[in-house]
Amino acid sequence: MTYCVGLKIDRGLVFMSDTRTNAGMDSISTFKKMHVWEEPGERVIVLMSAGNLATTQAVVSLLDERNKAVSDRHPKLLGTPSIYQTVRLVGDTVKEVIEHASPNGDKADSYFNASFILGGQIKGSPPRLFMIYPEGNFIESTDDTPFFQIGETKYGKPIIIRAYDRTMSLAETVKLLLVSFDSTLKSNLSVGLPLDLLFLEQDALRVGLSRRIGQDDPYYRTISDGWSNALKIAFSNLPDFPG
Repeated sequence: MTYCVGLKIDRGLVFMSDTRTNAGMDSISTFKKMHVWEEPGERVIVLMSAGNLATTQAVVSLLDERNKAVSDRHPKLLGTPSIYQTVRLVGDTVKEVIEHASPNGDKADSYFNASFILGGQIKGSPPRLFMIYPEGNFIESTDDTPFFQIGETKYGKPIIIRAYDRTMSLAETVKLLLVSFDSTLKSNLSVGLPLDLLFLEQDALRVGLSRRIGQDDPYYRTISDGWSNALKIAFSNLPDFPG
């Protein structure tokens, strides 16, 4: 399991993902879930993954391979005319990988499933954010749905819903995501540090802030301890149950 969030604010797109992969309590590893393709000044594409590790790695590897291949062999991730065509390409690749990995006809809801968050911007168009399902179909973020989550979503979602505001600064957005991830980390052992953070500022057309946050990161420790203490204080100030 994993936890990834892609979130849209007025300033651009913010992404955060954990790095834990486990096949049982005695087999825990660290794998990067966030992948970036960039042509500075032209486009930036960010892809985060959750689900079967072999499937997600195969999808990313195939996208990488075809991006480096000659143009008449396969469509290239960095050659699509729009983010919509980019997400279609990734969705088709997801379907192709799952079908190839399922020789007995297993479908996307089988052991081989995987889901993705894709966001980015191509010169001349606004930043866009999508969630791609294991079947290869996808939906786009809107004003009513300004963020997407994949993986272990239930512990961190209420925090984002309560505090999100599209006018938030980058600093406020990072704080919100760290609280969401900290609550998830403390609730589910299948999500773990370090965390990867990335910011795409609107119209910059290049990666902005990019940082890996580990257990010893002083800001993360401040947020984690502060959130715990704030909850304790809020709980103690609640009125007692009558009767």
